[in-house]
Amino acid sequence: MDILIERSHHVLSMTFNRAHKKNAITAAMYQALADALTEAEADGDIRAILIQGQADVFTAGNDLEDFMKHPPTSQDAPVFQFLHHISHASKPIVAAVAGPAVGVGTTLLLHCDLVYAADNARFSLPFTQLGLCPEAASSLLLPRLTGYQRAAEKLLLGEPFDALDAHAMGLVNRILPAADLLSFAQAQAAKLVQLPAASLRATKRLMKGDQHAMVDERIAEEALEFGRRLQAPEAREAFTAFFEKRRPDFSRFV
Repeated sequence: MDILIERSHHVLSMTFNRAHKKNAITAAMYQALADALTEAEADGDIRAILIQGQADVFTAGNDLEDFMKHPPTSQDAPVFQFLHHISHASKPIVAAVAGPAVGVGTTLLLHCDLVYAADNARFSLPFTQLGLCPEAASSLLLPRLTGYQRAAEKLLLGEPFDALDAHAMGLVNRILPAADLLSFAQAQAAKLVQLPAASLRATKRLMKGDQHAMVDERIAEEALEFGRRLQAPEAREAFTAFFEKRRPDFSRFV
């Protein structure tokens, strides 16, 4: 299974389990994540959610080959189901990030409540480098979190940044040695489980405020532009260059 789902001690754990592909996410994996979040929301026994990868990789983002074969064409596409459920989750979500967290591997963290990173974590938002645009409402949430200039640096240039930078931005709560990351994240989830579930849900709802409508609107707006960008020649050049293992040449595009 490329996504491992485990329920233990009132915590639902979702583990990226495709290490041979650096946990690159396929449409089937998005569907498994969306279904698990749906079940967690309805299951009164689940009080917290944990998202994790392996000690050397969180996720390389979208599997580009699968993405080109199964592009999202409607709001019912698995990726949009996943984004809807993670952005609307009423229960606290803890993320444990080690190694690369590329594209959606970084933007999904904007919808988590507690994010812990290993000292080997590496984040990147390479949307413009692929001729695309931001997703997961990151064009809204990242500037709110970090300030416009810092968000612009990450989203316009798309260059990788480390755990120290992510912590300084407020994207990460704490940095830990890679060997300690998972046990610490599990312990934090266990703390949440011991607290009154209704109080946690109410507190999260109050902190989010009226954000849901804006997030939904921005996800839809980004998706529309993403679809346009995906059909544009810049994206075709970027994807061709990726598969040919060369640098893309955008010099002929205006």
